[in-house]
Amino acid sequence: MKSVRRVWIVFIITAFVLSSLTPAEGFAATKSHHHKKRHHHHSSSQNGPVHFSELVVDGRTGKVIYSKNANARRYPASLTKMMTLYLTFDALKKGKMRLDQTLMVSDKASQQPPTNIALEKGDRLPVRIAIESVVVRSANDSAMALGEALGKTEWNFALMMTKKARELGMKDTVFRNPSGLPDNNQHTTAFDMARLAIALRRDFPEYYHFFSMQSFDYNGVTYPGHNHVMERHPEWVDGVKTGYIRASGYNLVTSAHRDGHNLVAVIMGSRTSQSRDSQMVSLLDRTFGQLASKHKHVADDDTDTDDSGDALEANNVENVEPLQVGQGN
Repeated sequence: MKSVRRVWIVFIITAFVLSSLTPAEGFAATKSHHHKKRHHHHSSSQNGPVHFSELVVDGRTGKVIYSKNANARRYPASLTKMMTLYLTFDALKKGKMRLDQTLMVSDKASQQPPTNIALEKGDRLPVRIAIESVVVRSANDSAMALGEALGKTEWNFALMMTKKARELGMKDTVFRNPSGLPDNNQHTTAFDMARLAIALRRDFPEYYHFFSMQSFDYNGVTYPGHNHVMERHPEWVDGVKTGYIRASGYNLVTSAHRDGHNLVAVIMGSRTSQSRDSQMVSLLDRTFGQLASKHKHVADDDTDTDDSGDALEANNVENVEPLQVGQGN
């Protein structure tokens, strides 16, 4: 009899508590446990990256030196602009566009959110300034102006970008806009971004110097750059591009030369710009050091060192084929 009374008391208390909740609170309370489970199973690199990607390759041969989560699908953010610039350089090289040519800024281009250079509808933007502002400022309005000039529409230019990606061997990349602003269907990998970085230097040596710019002037304003790794180490870093949106984390592709070695390194998904930059400097510095040590001792060792100074696991890179970068032009 006492047990029955206890059951009724529990029942009455539970009913009272539930009746005091709003409908939304009651629904959330009954589903919270299952929601946590679903969230755990559906987490991915494209939904708030937890594990960042790292990659170091030989910039001349494509040999993979170090790889960590380099095949993970990521949002490229402003690394997207590397392809916008690839297609711009291609048009310049083929005589379809000139550096002194001016672009008519559309209403759509003028409405692109920061970062930008405050272009207004009807402005005439020199191609050279468009390139410099995309490289240095990561200007979304300039990227749109270039995309519309080359593809007529944003959508058509995105198709051109993805087509070129396939030609370069970037099989895991899809572009949806010229800037890298958020789009759920726009994605890439560290491997594909390394392919693009290699192709930019190989195919357009006459324009590659733009990537080493750390500031530019437009309309009486001097705009500083975002690439603090290049700013800190201009003697061996010569580009390439930073990127960030909330969904991607902080991204960076870097090309560097030292002691006769050329490296292309990619970091995607860092939590802060400071940690990204520190990771990149450490990764490059220690990789160059390891390469110098190998050369000095004629060693046959494929390991590098990580941020803590311990040997990096090679992640079976001895079994990874060198990156194949297709001919894009």
